[in-house]
Amino acid sequence: MNKKELSDAIASSTDLTGTQATAALDAAVEAISAELKKGEKVTIAGFGTFETRQRAARTGRNPQTGETMQISASTTPAFKPAAGLKRAVDS
Repeated sequence: MNKKELSDAIASSTDLTGTQATAALDAAVEAISAELKKGEKVTIAGFGTFETRQRAARTGRNPQTGETMQISASTTPAFKPAAGLKRAVDS
């Protein structure tokens, strides 16, 4: 499912038009992104938690040349599904 299909699914299950559903989806994604950028967690009950995780600096290897290179530390977004979502997917 891509963004358009998700937006259409939202529109069909609510009283929103396609344009309104797309705007609502965009607003939700922007709100989640803004909170993650601030280092905050976003928890949606029954769905899961979006959070950021720190990745330590490490040594890697360029697959084309085999040359060793240093990969810098970074912050990456992560998602931890709620128990309800895990059960829904498992059944």
